[in-house]
Amino acid sequence: MRAIRIHSFGGPDVLRVETLPDPQPGPDEMLVKILAASVNPVDYKIRNGGYPAVKDDKLPYTLGRDVAGVVERCGDRISRFKRGDAIYAMLGIDRGGFSEYAIVKDGEAAPKPARLDFIAAAAVPLAGLTAWQGLFRHGGLEAGQAVLIHAGAGGVGHLAIQFAKARGAHVVTTVSEQHADFVRRIGADEVIDYKRQRFEELVHDVDMVLDLIGGETQERSFQVLREGGILVSTLAAPSQHEARAHKVRATRFTVQESGTELAEIGRLIAAGKVTPKVARQFNLGDAVAAETLVEEGHTEGKVVLRVAA
Repeated sequence: MRAIRIHSFGGPDVLRVETLPDPQPGPDEMLVKILAASVNPVDYKIRNGGYPAVKDDKLPYTLGRDVAGVVERCGDRISRFKRGDAIYAMLGIDRGGFSEYAIVKDGEAAPKPARLDFIAAAAVPLAGLTAWQGLFRHGGLEAGQAVLIHAGAGGVGHLAIQFAKARGAHVVTTVSEQHADFVRRIGADEVIDYKRQRFEELVHDVDMVLDLIGGETQERSFQVLREGGILVSTLAAPSQHEARAHKVRATRFTVQESGTELAEIGRLIAAGKVTPKVARQFNLGDAVAAETLVEEGHTEGKVVLRVAA
C-alpha cells in the first residue's frame, strides 16, 4: 500500500510517499480500505516536531487522524461491523490514515452517514469530536444557553456552530469579514469581525466560550463570561488565576477517539442538521500542498485527501 510518512521532523519537504506492507488487524481491529482522509493542524504539528505525543522514538511515522473507508477484514472480536461496511473514524495517535489501508479499532469507528460521500465524511471525525467534546463533554452546553465560538469558519468551528444550534443554544462567533455570510448560513446568531471589532466590547454574560485560538484571544475571553460560566480551550491551558478573578471555570482538553460520539454526530448529519464543509480536495500524492494550505490557515471548513477511487 502507499502511505505518507515522515522519517524526520521539519517542513512539508519531509513528507514521503512510500510503499509499505498492508497492516494486519488484531482481534479487536479492522482492516479498512481508506477512500479519504482529512488534514488537520495536528498533522503539521506532528510533522514539525511540535506535538508531545510523537517524538523521535515514533519515527518513521504515518500521518493522518481522520479516515473514511470500507471495511476489508474484521478481527475475531468485531461484531458491530462486517466486510463491506462504510465507516468513518478518528484514529489513535499510534496509527496514521494517510495510507491506502489502515487499522481501525472497534471503539473508534461509526457507520459513515449515508448523506455524505467519503470525502465529506472524512472531514468530520477529529474536528467533529473536538467540537462535540468541547461543547458538551467539557463545556456542558445546554439548550437556551449562549456560547461564543472563536474561529467559527474553521474545521472545528464550523461544526461547533452547527452542533450548538442543534442543541438549541444561542451562538456568537468570531471570524474575518470574508467568512461572515458562511457562518450565518450554518447557524450563527451573532457574527463578530475580529479584525475590526473587539468581541469583549460586544459580547456579555455568555455561558461558555469555546477557544480555538489561544493567546490574547483566550485572555480577553474571560471578560465575556457570566459568573459561573466556563472557558474551554483546545490549546494552552487557561489561567486559573483569571478564572478565579472572574468567578468562572476554565479548562483545556485534548480530543479523544469515540465511535459512540461519532454515531451521535452521524445522527445529526442524517437529520440534515449538520453538514461539513470541504474547502479543498487533493490527491494522496499531493499531501505537501494540502498540509501547506492547512498550515497557512484561514480555510473555510476542511481540507481532504482523496486516497483511493
